[in-house]
Amino acid sequence: MTPAQEAEIEAKKTFELFIIYSKKVTLVAVFFLLIVVFKCNNGVEEGEFATGSKYNGEVYSPTNMGKDK
Repeated sequence: MTPAQEAEIEAKKTFELFIIYSKKVTLVAVFFLLIVVFKCNNGVEEGEFATGSKYNGEVYSPTNMGKDK
């Protein structure tokens, strides 16, 4: 085999390994981020010290509807 052929075979093997490890790292990162997002958002609106956006209808209730000035 010529050095060019050997280099091509080695490059193909290396590229295949790169693709496999890239897919594995991407999947691990996605699952990790999904778990983090789920943990951070789980139960935010429940309990005694609930935070977040809660709708309060009294704030937006119109008080001057139907009154003539």
